[in-house]
Amino acid sequence: MTIPSKYDASKVESKWYDYWMKHNYFHSEVDEREPYTIVIPPPNVTGVLHMGHMLNNTIQDVLIRRARLQGKNACWVPGTDHASIATEAKVVAKLKEQGINKSDLTREAFLQHAFEWKDEYGGIILEQLKKLGASCDWERTAFTMDPEMSESVIKVFVDLYNKGLIYRGYRMVNWDPEAKTTLSDEEVIHEERQGNLYYLEYKIEGSEDTLTIATTRPETIFGDTAICINPNDERFSHLKGKKAIVPLCNRVIPIIEDEYVDIEFGTGCLKVTPAHDENDKALGDKHKLEVIDIFNDDASLNSFGLHYQGKDRFVVRKEITKELEEKGFLVKTEVHMNKVGTSERTKAVIEPRLSDQWFLKMKDLAKPAIDAVLGEDAEINLYPKKFENTYRHWMENVRDWNISRQLWWGQQIPAYFYGDGKEDFVVAENIEDALVLAKEKTQNPSLLTTDLRQDEDALDTWFSSWLWPMSVFDGIRNPENEEIKYYYPTNDLVTGPDILFFWVARMIVAGYEYKDEKPFQNVYLTGLVRDKQRRKMSKSLGNSPDALKLIEEYGADGVRVGLLLSSAAGNDLMFEEELCQQGKGFANKIWNTFRLITGWEVSETLEQPETSKIGLEWYEAKFNKALAEIDDHFSKYRLSDALMTIYKLINDDFSSWLLEIVKPGYQEPIDAKTYKSIIEVLENNLKILHPFMPFLTEEIWQFISERTPEEALVIAKFPTQKTINESLINEFETATGIVSGIRTIRKDKNISFKETVELFVVNNDKYTKDFDKVIQKLTNASAINYVSEKVEGASFRVKSNEYFVPISIENIDVEAEVKKLEGELKRAEGFLFGITKKLSNERFVSNAPEKVLELERKKQADTFAKIETIKSSLASLQ
Repeated sequence: MTIPSKYDASKVESKWYDYWMKHNYFHSEVDEREPYTIVIPPPNVTGVLHMGHMLNNTIQDVLIRRARLQGKNACWVPGTDHASIATEAKVVAKLKEQGINKSDLTREAFLQHAFEWKDEYGGIILEQLKKLGASCDWERTAFTMDPEMSESVIKVFVDLYNKGLIYRGYRMVNWDPEAKTTLSDEEVIHEERQGNLYYLEYKIEGSEDTLTIATTRPETIFGDTAICINPNDERFSHLKGKKAIVPLCNRVIPIIEDEYVDIEFGTGCLKVTPAHDENDKALGDKHKLEVIDIFNDDASLNSFGLHYQGKDRFVVRKEITKELEEKGFLVKTEVHMNKVGTSERTKAVIEPRLSDQWFLKMKDLAKPAIDAVLGEDAEINLYPKKFENTYRHWMENVRDWNISRQLWWGQQIPAYFYGDGKEDFVVAENIEDALVLAKEKTQNPSLLTTDLRQDEDALDTWFSSWLWPMSVFDGIRNPENEEIKYYYPTNDLVTGPDILFFWVARMIVAGYEYKDEKPFQNVYLTGLVRDKQRRKMSKSLGNSPDALKLIEEYGADGVRVGLLLSSAAGNDLMFEEELCQQGKGFANKIWNTFRLITGWEVSETLEQPETSKIGLEWYEAKFNKALAEIDDHFSKYRLSDALMTIYKLINDDFSSWLLEIVKPGYQEPIDAKTYKSIIEVLENNLKILHPFMPFLTEEIWQFISERTPEEALVIAKFPTQKTINESLINEFETATGIVSGIRTIRKDKNISFKETVELFVVNNDKYTKDFDKVIQKLTNASAINYVSEKVEGASFRVKSNEYFVPISIENIDVEAEVKKLEGELKRAEGFLFGITKKLSNERFVSNAPEKVLELERKKQADTFAKIETIKSSLASLQ
């Protein structure tokens, strides 16, 4: 086969990915081998590949490919998450473009549109992962709304309800007015924002008195049902038992007393709006206040908002402020920093809202999950360990999980209502089972399925994905099947710290509840990918490069190396395209090294030189040491460090040192024994590099010799570590110091490499002579002489040894040396002129501290001496 002169990733990558897929190397079935399992953090079905996905999936692919090479039964399960909020929003938007409103469709019709959208766009990100080289078991691709997955989710809901852990409650929830659904506390991001504090005057009924309250939301006055004062606040003792009149709507409300009110904040009077604030709701319940909801589901005002009905809350805020001011109710306005809750998905400002929702009790469920990570006999490891504190904080302060969403895209809650009362429902896996339960509950045998109506809400998407490590192996529906027994618990989970609670903690909870076992052994939390300004990469900021264009430009291997070299465990990655260029450059270096080796003529009759023999022995020791380091790095999930160890081994030890030691002389052949050994070394290098750079390594592997499909690199055997010869490694390190010393002298003295030099050694360290022939070859030294006294010539030290290279004029390129010395003389004379001028300046001399003057005078003397030395050297060359 003709080896191309240049490595072209665009021609290589699709060729080998297709080859791997054709031979089914990524597929796993239960067998006698040790399983190694990873489940992919399912990306949103709406998603496209971005830098976070690139980093996360590259790490997973490195782990899975390494396990495959180690002979384990590697199973990497891919799939996507239905992402109820994001996907429903996209489907609704697409329907609007076609002139269709969601409200005009039945649920079934809408879901048909949604599945059509999913079928058209849902596989994009998985196809893009293939471009990256992801070696997933694509036959196992799962989707959180596949029928068997949905059945598992419903089964779990019913089970938890029957255990008394799921309940329906009328609670204050986080309402996303853009998505028109409730959110869990964890899906709300609290941002510090600058707003205003509005001071409003309320009249006291039956008197000329007034009181002033401070609020950040003047539009909510329509929902006021009381004013609250602290009973210990003497300023307002005259208001006890009285009533106030709400501005504009003129509703009369009681003035109540409660120590909840902070005397120091605002005016010390608090307006109570039970429908729109969690703390106000608690006050309202305590004092039996009326609850008035003033908002529609899109956060526009309803009929309680009078002439503002139908207008958006933020529009009303501006307009009502103006009206309150015109009518004398607005006393003053102050700038105020406030924490505002926003939706993680839509970025809309959250509205607290009272609503009937479904909740899962988390306190008891969380206990095994806390012990599993933080207990004395912890079974699950977080990497880096710093995230244990975050995990502890969340799990020890866990609140009941709001699991219902006002959406259609998702698993419909299996609650069936048969009457108008809040408790007139049953929970069952299907309507037939529900009918049986409803007949029992109502004692009405004539009930029909048509008398039942299923809850309209869908379950939170996370309620699907928290079962992921079990449901992808059908472990909920068929808990004793051979796959769940074999593949579960999984080995490693690679994900971002931003979903440590959303997903990771909940999977641990589900694992102990349904398998009484951990779902995974290790959790590796990657950092976030940021730009040079430390900003998180995002579409909205426009600072995220196109992932596929990066692959097109630098090759998948180049991008993988670029990402990993800069991604220390758990720390954020400051991404720069130059890192991918470095990865591409490394690929080219390896390719050129391979071409160099295969370009050598091989002789079957030549004996192996001593230099090659000891060079290969040294590299074997170095390789074994690198293997131990790589294993250690992998055990700590320091993949960046593992890659750097491999990078240095191949780039420095192999390409720069070993090949220099063994390469034949100009137009001379290499002996067959050395050549065979070098090919074996190259193959072992390819094996340890393959998880990081799969395409390049497979290409070179297949060029080295004709391989059957059973001999492909992707399923080759990982090198086994042998005894490390540390003394040989240390001796060679000394040898490289000697080689560098001689090369420096050659460069400084302009001695051509064609000219031989002689080396004299005062061997104070009793350094071995094993590498003398190697040193001679790499420096073109005619001899190495061991002496007891110093020798005239250029010298250097390595540890305690002294090395001397006698210099004769015959060795030197006189013209080049004269030119170099004349340049040094010119620079030295210019420097001396500057110092002399400074020391001739009386003002400088009289004002400068004595220490400064001493330093300048020393510089002057040293430079003068240097000039004399250069002139002397020039004279000897004339």
